[in-house]
Amino acid sequence: MGGQYKITGDKYPRMRPARRRGRLAFAGVACATVLGLLGWGTLQLIDVFTGGDEASAAGAAACRTAPARASASPAAVAVPKPAQITVNVLNATTRKGLAQQTADELKKRGFRIGDVSNAPAEFDKKVAGSGVLLGPAAALKGSLPVLGTQLPAAERRTDAARKGATVDLIIGDGFKGLAARADADAALTRMAAPQPASAAEKKDC
Repeated sequence: MGGQYKITGDKYPRMRPARRRGRLAFAGVACATVLGLLGWGTLQLIDVFTGGDEASAAGAAACRTAPARASASPAAVAVPKPAQITVNVLNATTRKGLAQQTADELKKRGFRIGDVSNAPAEFDKKVAGSGVLLGPAAALKGSLPVLGTQLPAAERRTDAARKGATVDLIIGDGFKGLAARADADAALTRMAAPQPASAAEKKDC
C-alpha cells in the first residue's frame, strides 16, 4: 500500500473459517446427543408409569398358545339299553290302532312293551304335539332320553310321585311316526360314547 501505512515483518493476519466450522459441528453433535438423552429419559418415564415392558411381555405371553391336545376320552355314559326299558304305549288321539302299531315297532327295536291302550283322561285328546314321554324322576337322565331317540320331538315329563321304572309314550295329534331306525340307532350310539373335546383352543393375536 502506498502512502504513510507500511506493512513490516514476516507475519500476516490469518483467516480462520475452519475453526469456526469445527465449533459449529461440535455444537450440533452436542445438541443431538442432549436431545437423544432427553427422548430416552422420556420413554423410560412413560414405561415406568404405564408398565409398557410388562404389558408387552404379558400380551406376548397371552398370545403364545400351547399346541392343542385332546383331553382324555370321557367315560361312556351309563345309559340303559332298550331291552332294559319297559314302555307303556298310550294313544291320546282319535286314530284307532295307533298305539298297537307304535308298540310293535318299538318292540322290533328292542324295547320291552307294557300296557298298550288309550291315554288316561288327563291326556286324552289333549296332546297337540307328536307325543309326551312320561316317567319317574329317576328316568329323566336314563330311560326318557333313550326313548327320546325314537321320538325326538316328544315332550319329556316326570312325575315325582310315580313308582317303578316303567315309562309312558303318549301319542299326540302331531304324531307322524317314530324316527327312522338308522337315525335312532345313531343317536343311541352318540349318547353312549360322546366325542372327546379339545383341551385347548388356538388364540388369534
